[in-house]
Amino acid sequence: MVARKIELTETQAERLDALARKLDMSSDTLAATAIEAMLDLGVWQAAEIEAGLKDADAGEFAEPAEIEAILKKYASHS
Repeated sequence: MVARKIELTETQAERLDALARKLDMSSDTLAATAIEAMLDLGVWQAAEIEAGLKDADAGEFAEPAEIEAILKKYASHS
């Protein structure tokens, strides 16, 4: 393990402590878990962006019919 110093606002520290109590874990463990989750998300997101840019550079774009199907699938029916 490597120790790191992080600075939190008073509100962030209070929220961290309150959630840690609710989850019956230490604030340090919760903070480490949250950082790990954010790192996983960031790595995944960066890889997806890189893959999308590679496709775009290769001229691979969605066809109009594909876009229309996606829009119809998720369009609001109100």
